[in-house]
Amino acid sequence: MPGESTPFATGSPRRLAAILAADIAGYSRLMGSDEEGTLARMKRHRREIIEPTLQEHYGHLIKTTGDGFLAMFDSPVEAVRCAVVIQQSLAARNTTLPRSQWIQYRIGVNLGDVIVDHDDIYGEGVNIAARLENLAEPGGVYISGGVYEQIKNKLVCGYQSLGDERLKNITDPVRVYRVLPDPAAVSQATRHRGRWAALAAGTVLILGTAGWAVFLAREPPPQRQADALATPPVSAPASVATPAQARTPASPAPIPSAPVPSADPAPPAGLPTPPAPLAEALPIPIQPTPAPAPPAPASPQTAVLVPPRPPDAPPAFGTVFKDCQQCPEMVRVPGGGFRMGSDEDPTEKPPHPVRIQPFAMGRYPVTVGEWSQCVAAKACTLVLQGDPASPARNLSWSDAQQYVNWLSTSTGQPYRLPSEAEWEYAARAGTATRYWWGDRLTPRMANCKGCGDPYDQRQPLKVGSFQANAFGLFDMAGGVAQWVADCWTGDYQGAPSDGSARTHSNCRENVLRGGSWRSDATYVRAASRASYDTNVRYPAHGMRVARNL
Repeated sequence: MPGESTPFATGSPRRLAAILAADIAGYSRLMGSDEEGTLARMKRHRREIIEPTLQEHYGHLIKTTGDGFLAMFDSPVEAVRCAVVIQQSLAARNTTLPRSQWIQYRIGVNLGDVIVDHDDIYGEGVNIAARLENLAEPGGVYISGGVYEQIKNKLVCGYQSLGDERLKNITDPVRVYRVLPDPAAVSQATRHRGRWAALAAGTVLILGTAGWAVFLAREPPPQRQADALATPPVSAPASVATPAQARTPASPAPIPSAPVPSADPAPPAGLPTPPAPLAEALPIPIQPTPAPAPPAPASPQTAVLVPPRPPDAPPAFGTVFKDCQQCPEMVRVPGGGFRMGSDEDPTEKPPHPVRIQPFAMGRYPVTVGEWSQCVAAKACTLVLQGDPASPARNLSWSDAQQYVNWLSTSTGQPYRLPSEAEWEYAARAGTATRYWWGDRLTPRMANCKGCGDPYDQRQPLKVGSFQANAFGLFDMAGGVAQWVADCWTGDYQGAPSDGSARTHSNCRENVLRGGSWRSDATYVRAASRASYDTNVRYPAHGMRVARNL
């Protein structure tokens, strides 16, 4: 069983740590029915879900133990959040398989004093985590009272107290809590002890739904961005509009490489205008901006000679517009051709020519304030907290679809997610280099790990905190990874050349672009691609809208 340990190791340092113990429920049965298939799926889950999730939540994998694993965290909040993401991701993978082939982990989390000895950990703190894992139902997360006291006001979720349990080889009783999908579930849960085998199937279905994602909503973060953003901005190249320049009233003017976006009234310090609070917002649904009324006809007694009106010139590419007061700002992106992909990663091959038609793209990622308008209209289910000018995050691809569908219905305009080709074309903004500003990482250009200040490891910075590219688009490198319309494919073999999205029915994974503040610099390259389960939420994932012109 993972987490079993001897009670003492001589001469080893002690430390307080959050311990996560996990193993697969029914492992012997799974191996008996399909040994090779079970082993292959288990290895794939470790490689694609468990190990990356541990890394994203600052956990350290201590060891794997056949069908289980043991991990250590400095923070019990991150340990529980990691456990929830793992269960959520695995539940999504199981939905496409027969019930008999489901791989379900049981997870226990304890906070205790442990002995660190080379590549292993020992002590009662480890043994309690293992006992909690043994109590948990398949797909469930059980935590000790010590963990509950540390996280109860930090994660938006429910906890069901199972009372004090006498655990094997543990001297004192341990208060045990079951983590529930949302706070409302507390009043509906039946208090009982043991394995709760009768609820296993229902619990897994709950884990696979959007309800689980409420665990991931972080509490409103401390405000550290003001100091970080107070540093004077670096001068931008002539073809690039900084946030401050972009919001200085001026007429749109084309430049040789690409148009510069027109400007609109703006707040001080070069930051984007925060969306209005819900109390001040327009009534929902949003009403499109009305067209001006036609002029009244001239009186029959008066002869008026009106010269024919010349046709209106089409708006210049690079100019900014909004379809309603609370809608995202959009930038008109010119059409053109470019070479999509790169030779740096197998998923980005083969590089191939693509032709893009003109379209409009969100000037910034969708913000918390903009997302809240959809929630107020009861069209988006996930409630987000935080600064209205911060990027909306913890979004699944299905959440993003809710937002664009609501925006289309409310405005009468064809809003959608950009295709993967449109996103890369817009991110490159006429360049063919690794990043839109060149081949080398440059300070103050991207919000990612190792990209330099300003940076906050806990959260992305506000939208518009870095320079815009030549198309006038902000935050196309880092911040939040952005969903696009395409289903995930492992390479570009057979990819369309017209810029359309590659989609098919029963799409299990969709494409993410741009990297996030948690990613290193290689993930914020213009050609970099990632994927994630369609219906699973994750704290580093957000969105940006597009629409036809």
